[in-house]
Amino acid sequence: MTIDILLADDEELVRAGLRVVLEAQGDLRVVGEATDGAEAIALARRLHPQVVLMDVRMPGLDGLAATRELVRDAAAPGGYAPKILVVTTFEIDDYVYQALRAGADGFLLKRTRPSEIAQAVRLVAAGESLLFPAQIRRLAAAQGNAAARGTMARAALTERETEVLRLVARGLTNGEIAEQLFLGVQTVKTHVSSVLAKLGARDRTQAVILAYESGFVTPTE
Repeated sequence: MTIDILLADDEELVRAGLRVVLEAQGDLRVVGEATDGAEAIALARRLHPQVVLMDVRMPGLDGLAATRELVRDAAAPGGYAPKILVVTTFEIDDYVYQALRAGADGFLLKRTRPSEIAQAVRLVAAGESLLFPAQIRRLAAAQGNAAARGTMARAALTERETEVLRLVARGLTNGEIAEQLFLGVQTVKTHVSSVLAKLGARDRTQAVILAYESGFVTPTE
């Protein structure tokens, strides 16, 4: 299956480089390019890409605001929203963290190797989460708040769901979790879906952010 991708970056050279990297893969196709957040929103609504590579810092409407708008689209009746990978120069960036909290599915550094960019697109398109580096995990933990702790307490996760969430927070895929817990992949998917429903999380990334913010998972785990 081909994965359709939208590129959103105000630098033409960056977009051109990403297009070359992605279209060298037989299963990835760039269907559009945007130079700012407003154009990214318009093209995403028209083209329905599965994944958007969204630069955080763009003139006019930035990637953070565009991410929030596309996530709101998904919440509307019959709404659609693509998976969003934030692209940034610096991994310790409050914009990146805010984008993740707003609903982005992960982020990539602009210096990421081509093979890793392609794999990241495949992972988020499949509904998996990306492993956040230690800096982002520490930042999430430092943002801990009572609301996050309350959400986690009310979720009343089962023992197995707790194990699954901890492994999701470490960036393991469903297959890797299944192997570690000696479960079937479909069983893991069922547990993940239950965790997301109990937490009221849009996806795995949002569950991971909540897990760190609530202190349920610590950056050393």
